Amino acid sequence: MTISPLNVIAGTAALIIFPPSSERPASTTTNNRRKRRRTRSSKNKEELENQRMTHITVERNRRNQMNEYLSVLKSLTPSSYVQRGDQASIIGGAIDFVKELEQQLHSMEAHKRTTTQQHQQPEQNGCHSSPFADFFTFPQFTATVESMAEIEVTMAETHANVKILSKKRPRQLLKLVARLQDLRLTILHLNVTTMNEMGLYSISVRVEEGCHFNTVDEIAAAVNQMLGRIQEAVF
Repeated sequence: MTISPLNVIAGTAALIIFPPSSERPASTTTNNRRKRRRTRSSKNKEELENQRMTHITVERNRRNQMNEYLSVLKSLTPSSYVQRGDQASIIGGAIDFVKELEQQLHSMEAHKRTTTQQHQQPEQNGCHSSPFADFFTFPQFTATVESMAEIEVTMAETHANVKILSKKRPRQLLKLVARLQDLRLTILHLNVTTMNEMGLYSISVRVEEGCHFNTVDEIAAAVNQMLGRIQEAVF
């Protein structure tokens, strides 16, 4: 213990005894620590709340922007392609519409080449002498004895684009469409361009569940077989 100097209080000598620092109450130190902990805890809660509110705001803005994009996309797509107003229907309808525009572009380009060649060259026969020959990039079948037509199939996921160049035959297109449907290849869009005895068919199809043809080669082979049967039925 620490003893203070003698003090005289009311004529009486008294000793004032101070306890050592190690024996002083720790309540003050403990309270200070608790206050610091409460302060840090409050700051952490505020930061978490700010982060949460920021995330909510960002997500809300993203959804609003997406809704604006969907609204613009829907306004640019004919109503016949968008049966419902949900996101999947709008995007799916827009994809189908773009595919049809692409088909129309190809058909117009082929028609332009046909018209140009008719004015510049005498009439030509056969698939390879036709202006439609440039319409194909990597056909799976070319017009030979074994092949009924020039056929090219391209695919993107469950959508396929089938291009066929063959001689025109009675009811050929009607039978071809019916047989494609039987194979669970749903016709989405169809364009036809003709020149003399030749016909160019550009068909957009969707491969449905249960269809046994899942590759471009399988679909092309099936189409070639269909055309062979149609030719046999005609003759």
